[in-house]
Amino acid sequence: MPAISMFYGIIIRMLFMDTKQHNRPHIHVEYQGMQAVFAIPEGERLEGDLPPKKVRQVQVWIDLHEEELMANWSLAVRGEPVFPIDPLR
Repeated sequence: MPAISMFYGIIIRMLFMDTKQHNRPHIHVEYQGMQAVFAIPEGERLEGDLPPKKVRQVQVWIDLHEEELMANWSLAVRGEPVFPIDPLR
């Protein structure tokens, strides 16, 4: 599960061929041992828990990088390498 971005202690990952459980485009997020899954491009939290401030940061980052995330999703579901995305600054 490659990391595609890291910022403020948050690690964003995208799994290859990960369409069974959530059945829609999404990212996996880790922060201090906590994990959550967020839909893209909506930013809706599908599963897990993070502190409210971190949820907002992830949602802002998703909004800023919607096109890149969807391009990465298209690659990942085909099992192709994904590219890094700039962190939130």
